[in-house]
This record gives sequence, structure tokens and C-alpha cells, in this order.
Amino acid sequence: MMTVGIDAGGTFTDFVVFDGRTLRTHKVLSSRRDPAGAVAAGIAQLELPEDATLVHGTTIATNAFLERRGARVALVTTRGFEDLIEIGRQTRGALFDLEWEKPAPLVPRARRFGVDERIGPDGRVVRALDARALKRLPHDVDAIAICFLHSYRNPAHEERAARALKGRRLSVSSRIVPEYREYERLATTVLNAYVAPIMEEYLDGLPRRVCIMGSAGGQMSARDAAERPVHTLLSGPAGGAVALDALCRELGVERAIGLDMGGTSTDVSLFDGGVGVTKEGTLGGFPIRVPILEIHAVGAGGGSIARVDTAGALRVGPESAGAEPGPACYGRGGARPTVTDANVALGRIAPDLFFGGRLRLDVSAARRALGAIPAEAVVEVANAGMERAMRVVSVERGHDPEDFWLVAFGGAGPLHACDLAARMNLKGAIIPRWPGLFSALGMVLADQVIERSQSVLGVDVESAFRRLERGLPGRLDRFVDARYEGQSYELRVPWPMGDFHAAHRRRYGYARPEAPIEIVNAIVRSVVRTRKPAFERLARGTGRPRPVRRGCYERTRLRAGDRIDGPTIVMEDNATTYVARGWRARVDAVGSLWLTR
Repeated sequence: MMTVGIDAGGTFTDFVVFDGRTLRTHKVLSSRRDPAGAVAAGIAQLELPEDATLVHGTTIATNAFLERRGARVALVTTRGFEDLIEIGRQTRGALFDLEWEKPAPLVPRARRFGVDERIGPDGRVVRALDARALKRLPHDVDAIAICFLHSYRNPAHEERAARALKGRRLSVSSRIVPEYREYERLATTVLNAYVAPIMEEYLDGLPRRVCIMGSAGGQMSARDAAERPVHTLLSGPAGGAVALDALCRELGVERAIGLDMGGTSTDVSLFDGGVGVTKEGTLGGFPIRVPILEIHAVGAGGGSIARVDTAGALRVGPESAGAEPGPACYGRGGARPTVTDANVALGRIAPDLFFGGRLRLDVSAARRALGAIPAEAVVEVANAGMERAMRVVSVERGHDPEDFWLVAFGGAGPLHACDLAARMNLKGAIIPRWPGLFSALGMVLADQVIERSQSVLGVDVESAFRRLERGLPGRLDRFVDARYEGQSYELRVPWPMGDFHAAHRRRYGYARPEAPIEIVNAIVRSVVRTRKPAFERLARGTGRPRPVRRGCYERTRLRAGDRIDGPTIVMEDNATTYVARGWRARVDAVGSLWLTR
């Protein structure tokens, strides 16, 4: 069986093919108008066998939400709670921004319908469901979200409503996130309904044998992704985090910060014995109460557009040139300066070797687009934004950056690795093989994963685990969301629970050994192992490789033990590594570049 990892980004769509023995790679330009068409074109060019398994990381659901082009959704909820989606929590997206406005709800007031019913927090029926109100639901909606109070304890009313609405596209809260906290459960269910029709349409345009990368780092079936697209909102970045985890374990690196800088955005994750999973994620101001890998994203990528604002300050991103028209140096009609144009103008990319020579860059066009804006300043502003994201996952969580390596990947990440490692005072930087395809490699490395959860406040935990485990294949791992009694947020730990106090101290910087511990949710994770490629070993080199020209090396010619002193660049068909002055690159046994001062 052949496995193909597919990462559809904003600028390039990447392919990694594993035939059971060897890996090969492929890359095509993405299409903003027809993203599925770019995937299909790449598949056709690869001439894959019919039985190949495709594992696809997609931003379709994410982009549909961020661009507010999702479905027309109707909300069915307990009478009196119709406005909960708008009330939310007493939190502000920007505490000191006087002009901050709360995002508009995804369902307007006219499409929210309260139904007479009530289930108590103990699961007992307080008021029977009046199903007659369901007949008044409009038919000019694309999807319906059903979320009743306390349905996580007893889903009977939600299931009865779902039967009454059979034939409609439904998102039912007790099937998506059967956990307490009514606002987060409601918002997640509505978000699922909002993006479901677009995800379903997108998947219809792909081969039937495709799997989707889930936000928690495991493969999902296309059917699951269509029914629960909220689990795919970090689909693309999750592949990079899975590959980061595998590489660090292979290299024996205990702590690392992953930097995935693509054409549109940069995704930052932290490896500290593993990449963390959380249910406290947010997207565009909305909570995502499903398991996701802990990834922090910023709008800084190779295609991010630089501009001077009305106050005279230089801004970079979040608007991106993408693949159409792309940076000015692509020669595809782009005229606004981007981070890639700045790197080209600085001589950090060889214009004739970019994209394996298939896309010759126009240096003059890059300089014209920049105009009076200094290229160094564009790179500096972009680096500052990425540094802030790196601090969110490290310093702000109590970690000392000096204990960490930077693993830089994505098409643009290796260009900024030395600068960012120096700014953060990290040990150095590691550039994996095929950095521009690293997320697609992670999709090949991912296992098939199903995760189920259930709130267990006041319920026997063992019986909850047994219910959750019914019918699940593969290895079953148990976890709980636990907290100190009286806390508002939980920490995910393995079950049977080990040293919760130590885990709490690692995450939050303190512990309360005298405080009682409360178990909130039971979680079962089913893992079916997939065949994985081994990290290929390189032959030993001479130690001093020959450049293809002055200041430029071809990465495919490098061998284990080779060393290169900066300033220089290392080119390959999917990315460019910039080795700054005062830095040295060393090639290890599996082809990674270790950049140190």
C-alpha cells in the first residue's frame, strides 16, 4: 500500500509519497479559486495507483470561517438560551484596545429557535421536549445546530430532535462535544454546522480514498471529517507538529520550538517530551472545545504583504499575496512587496534555483515592489511578529528559551531560522530534510486516531471509560481533564493519574499539593498504527562540500558530517536555508542541518 501526504497551503500544495520503502516529493502551486483542483492536478501528475491512501491536510474549514463564507445555520436550543451564543463569556479579545469589537455571532437572532425542554445537571428530565416547535424551522437554511442544556449528561432530547429533523444537515452537540460548559459546547456545535456544507462539497471533489488530518494529530476518515469538520480547523498545521514530534524523538532532542512558516502564516508549537493537546483553543474569537494540538498561529509568511500605514509605521501581514498573484518576484502579476521579495532583494534566495528551477524569480521586480521600503526592515518586522508567537508558547508558559532548539520548516522558515534563534537566545536551529514539505511528511507519519470524551462530574470514572471504549479499534489510551477544586480550567493528564501536581507546576509554574483534585472529563483515544517511513541515513561526506557557486550550496549534494560557514545559502527545490554570518551549518546522519553560532 502506498501512502501520500498532501498539505494544501495558501501558496503551494505539497505531496510526500511513501511506497513502503522510499519517499519521493512533489509540489504544485495552490489555487485560491479551486483548491481541490490543485490537489487533483498534483495527484494526476504523480500517477498514483488506485489503491493509494491519501492523507490530506486542508484549510478549507478554517478559511471558510475566517472569511465568513460559511453556511446559513439555524440554531435549536433550550428556550431562554437563544442568546447564549451572543452573550458568551466576560472576556475581551484585546483588553486595552478601545476600538475592539466582539465578532458577530454566526447565527443571527432571527434564526435562533428556543424549544420547551429541560434536562437537569444530573441527567433527569425536568421538562419533556415539545417537538412541535421543530416544525417551525425554516427550510432555507443549509445546516441546523442542536444544543440543549445539560445534554452532555443525557442526550435523549437532542437525539429525539435529530430524529424529528431527519434528512436535514445536522450538528448535534452531544455527538460533537459531550462536555459541560454550555457556551463552549454551543459555540463549537454552531461552528461545526457553519463549515460542514463547505467541507462536504470540497470532499466530494476529491478521490474517495482520501483521509483528512485531524487537528489533534491523527488521521480521520473523509466521512468523519464531513460530519465533524470542527475537528479539522488546524488540519494543515497539525501535520507539521506530528513531524516535529517524530524528528525530535529521532534526533534525541528533548525540547524544541517548531516554526512552520509557509506562504500565508506561521504556526508555532512547543515540543517538551511531546507536543501538547488542549481543548482551550480559539479561532477568530470563538472557542473550539475539541482536542487540538497546541499550535499558535500568526499572519506572517513568505507571501505576507508589507505596507506603510497612515501613521508611517511599517506593517507586514496578515494580508498575503498567496499563489495568485503571489510575490512580485514570481512574475505572475503581483506588484505589492512581500517578505519573499525582501529576501530575494537581500540575496538570500538564488533566483534561478527557486522551486527547483521551475519558477525563475525576478529580482528587479522585487526591488521595484519594495520601492523606498528597506528589505532589511521588512524581514525585521516579520521576525518580530514570529518572535512574539514563539514567546507565547515558551516564555509565557514558564519555559527558559536557552533550553530549546528551534526546528524551522515550511517553505520560508529556514530563511529566518538564524535570526529567530539569535533573538530568542536558543541553543541553535535545526532544519529537517524537505523543510518545505515537512507538514505533508507529518501526514504520512500520523496514526489513525479516534477520540471520545464525556463529562464525569459526580459520575463513576471507570464506568464512563468502559462506555467510551465500546467498539473502538486499536490501542486505547485513557486520559482525564483534571483540576484543583474550584479552578475554572482543566489540565489533561494520563489515567491512572500520575503526579498531577508536577504536571500542573510544569504547565502553570505552581502547584497546590494540599488542594483536592477534581476529575472533570474522561477521554479515550483510539490509535491504529500506520506504516511509517524511517529517517533515511546519508553517506559520510568529506566535511567540506563544494558550493555550486560562490555562497550557494545545493542541499541534495550534502552528506553526513559536512560543515558550511556563513554567510551562505543552501538551496533545495522546496525551501532555502540562510546561514547567517557568524553561524555554521552541520549535516547530521539523517540529513538535518544543525545551525549554531
